[in-house]
Amino acid sequence: MIHYIKGELVHSSESEIIVENNGIGYVIEVPLSVLPALPAKNQEIKIYTELYVREDILKLFGFLTRDDLEIFRMLITVSGIGPKGALAILSLMTPEQLRFAILANDVDSISAAKGIGKKTASKLVIELQDKLRAKAGNISNEPISFAGQRSVSVKSEAVEALVGLGYSVSEATAALKKVADDNSLEDMIKLGLRYLSI
Repeated sequence: MIHYIKGELVHSSESEIIVENNGIGYVIEVPLSVLPALPAKNQEIKIYTELYVREDILKLFGFLTRDDLEIFRMLITVSGIGPKGALAILSLMTPEQLRFAILANDVDSISAAKGIGKKTASKLVIELQDKLRAKAGNISNEPISFAGQRSVSVKSEAVEALVGLGYSVSEATAALKKVADDNSLEDMIKLGLRYLSI
């Protein structure tokens, strides 16, 4: 298993990068979200990877953070979602936005990813909701910790409320990131709407 590759970025395109390490050039497929954060050509990069092996297919998929890699691995466990579909979702949403979308049952935002229909997005939500809650320590119906500080239940409810008002999960998440975690649900929604109207 190759957990990460550290080397020189020698090439990048919309769908892949090439990282050279000890004279070997690794072709790594990446989501579009990686591209703006790449270093300049010939600069050093560290990229977390997943080696995908299926019959005659051998591919490396890469991400800039462990969190992105973890979400990618979780996505490809869902029936009907392969590496390409997972990359499409992560090209559209950050891991945090995707978690919010799953917890808020926001099928529309997930199905906006290329090649992901509403049926597949619904299946993703159903299959991953419990996994996300369990991973966050919510096995005994305890509040899920949000970013290690606060219950995600209030913030996810606020996201769901804003989505219900016609905003996308990405817009709602971005607005609520600016809102202090100690606000009530009502105040979170009001402040979120204020930021969204700016």
